[in-house]
Amino acid sequence: MTGRTTRPDRGGDPPPRPGATGPVVPPVPAQPTGPDPATPGVAAAAADPDLDPAVAGTDGPTQPDAEVGPDPTAAKPARDRAQYAVGAFLALVGALVILDATRIGHAISTADPIGPKPVPILLGVLLLIVAAVYTVDVARGGTGEPEAGEDVDLSSPIDWRTVLLLIGAFLVNAVLIDRLGWVISGTLLFWGSAFALGNRHYVRNLLIAVALSLITFYTFAIGLGVNLPAGVLQGIL
Repeated sequence: MTGRTTRPDRGGDPPPRPGATGPVVPPVPAQPTGPDPATPGVAAAAADPDLDPAVAGTDGPTQPDAEVGPDPTAAKPARDRAQYAVGAFLALVGALVILDATRIGHAISTADPIGPKPVPILLGVLLLIVAAVYTVDVARGGTGEPEAGEDVDLSSPIDWRTVLLLIGAFLVNAVLIDRLGWVISGTLLFWGSAFALGNRHYVRNLLIAVALSLITFYTFAIGLGVNLPAGVLQGIL
């Protein structure tokens, strides 16, 4: 009989319909879904069960970013004990200013009704306040800004030769200023200071020292009305 299909056998597939072309392709069984074992991440995850396959294919296992906090092992900056001496010095100066101001008499006039006492007392009180604030800041760990000068090595030793030469130049000036006068002693002071600091242009430094001594001598005499010792040049200057 044509145009009809036969009943399928039990346990078998129905016969193809008449007129169908091509072979019948059997259905492909469904494959379980999952990561491709050929990828590097899956291979690494298979070797290490604790490794996340999502990050195993990268250059290396990534760790979660840890919170950055203060290092408990970091040493705290050492407190500079010498700063307490600065606070004590300011307090001492303030106390001395106030004490000296209390000894001033009551010289009150119509031109100055307040008198000379209030200003030094105010300065002394301000010095005491600054000393107290400074000491509290040091106690809380406050430190000054490190020296940031050019070509300064704070770890280098003190150049005692230069220091002693400068001290010697000032001492020579203090001893000779009354005997020889400021122009000569000042010339030795300026020339000796330049020599101590490493300048070796002796003639040029001598001319500059003489010029500075004369300028300062006449500046004090004419501009300020203060006569510096003339010494052996009395009557010439």
